[in-house]
Amino acid sequence: MSVPTPAAAMAIRDSLEEEVLIALVRAAWLAAERSNAVAAAAGLSPSQYNVLRILRAAGRGGLSCTEIAARMVTRDSDLTRLMSGLARAGLVVRGTDSDDRRRSTNRITAAGKALLRRLDGDVAEAAKQSLGSLGRTRLTALRDLLVAFAPPQPSDLT
Repeated sequence: MSVPTPAAAMAIRDSLEEEVLIALVRAAWLAAERSNAVAAAAGLSPSQYNVLRILRAAGRGGLSCTEIAARMVTRDSDLTRLMSGLARAGLVVRGTDSDDRRRSTNRITAAGKALLRRLDGDVAEAAKQSLGSLGRTRLTALRDLLVAFAPPQPSDLT
C-alpha cells in the first residue's frame, strides 16, 4: 500500500504549486523537529536558539533587534521580549551603541557561546538524521532549489 503525498491526503489537486507548497511546509516541519528537540532539551525555543546563532556569527559588534529580526529563520512577533529572556538567562548582554545612543546593541555572552558549543554537535547530528538519507547530490540540488526560491537578502549576508 502506498502512502499518499500530503497534498493528495488533503485531496488537493488544483495546482502543482499548491502541492509543492504543502510538501515544502511539511518537510520543513519534519526536518526541524529533531534540531528543535535539541534546543528544547537545553531550555531554548527555536527562536532563542536562532538568535544565539545569529549573535555568535555577528561577532563582537553585536546587532540591533532590527538586524537580528532581518536574519531570523522564522519571524518572532516579540523579539524584544525574547531578547529580555535571553539577557535574564545570562546568554546575551544588551547595551547602547556608542555611536548612536538611541540604538541598543545585543551581544552573545561567554555563557551563550558555551551553550551553543555544547549544542553544535547534537544539532549537526539531528540535521544528518533528518536529511542525510537524501545523499550529497540530492541535498545539493535541494539547497540550490530552496536558495532559488528564497534567495538570501543583503541583510542576511552582513
